[in-house]
Amino acid sequence: MEHSHRFTIVGIPEYISPEDIHVYSIDEVFIDATPYLSTYNCKAKDFAKMLMNVVMDKTGICATAGIGTNLYLAKIAMDIVAKHVPEHIGILTEELYQRLLWKHQPLTDFWNIGRGIAARLAKYGVFDMKGITELPETLLYKEFGINAEFLIDHAWGREPCTMEMIHKYRGKSRSLSNSQILFEDYDVDGARIVMKEMVENLVLELVENNLYAKGISLFIRYSKDCTPSSGGAMKLVQATCSIKKIQAAFSKLYIDKVKIR
Repeated sequence: MEHSHRFTIVGIPEYISPEDIHVYSIDEVFIDATPYLSTYNCKAKDFAKMLMNVVMDKTGICATAGIGTNLYLAKIAMDIVAKHVPEHIGILTEELYQRLLWKHQPLTDFWNIGRGIAARLAKYGVFDMKGITELPETLLYKEFGINAEFLIDHAWGREPCTMEMIHKYRGKSRSLSNSQILFEDYDVDGARIVMKEMVENLVLELVENNLYAKGISLFIRYSKDCTPSSGGAMKLVQATCSIKKIQAAFSKLYIDKVKIR
């Protein structure tokens, strides 16, 4: 059984091989812990505690973790379950997921379900994951197209994508990208700091792969429906992997495009 663990702090490479880590966002990673349970002779929860203690010792920050039998359940275990237990470790199997979270509301607490998707489901009287499993699949595909596949799988607690598949994936595009959803409103300066950290990660990826950037693009979406999304692209003067030059370009694009109220 594959266990995937999601921790809110990145930076414990001495314990985990890079091929067993997938960086999900600036402060979150997925870890395939399966091969390490025998190495450290421990159960999944004990392994999570060990890594969380390392984070606490090194940073003074209390990390949280989600343990699941697939990537999706690991994510939901941390996003929803871990918030309500003293140890800050959520654990889910498909059976537990269906028993504990099928009737959880609001639907927007679940990964990849925003207000728009929730509103479209509400048209059919669906307000929880169990409701999705009870809708005809033909109706879901008609309403959401190919994305219905994700809704159906996640409603049942299934996730076919594995860590191995993520690492083997090679996109046709020659571009690198990073995105992050902020779970509270940031002011202009706060959001700029987050953007700079994301750019730093992208530049590190450029350097590691011996690549150079010829242009950049930035897309900003706001939490208030009354504020339209903004963004744009910029061609660099010359191809570069200089963090100073790329950060400067993103800062200019950010200033030009962000909606300052």
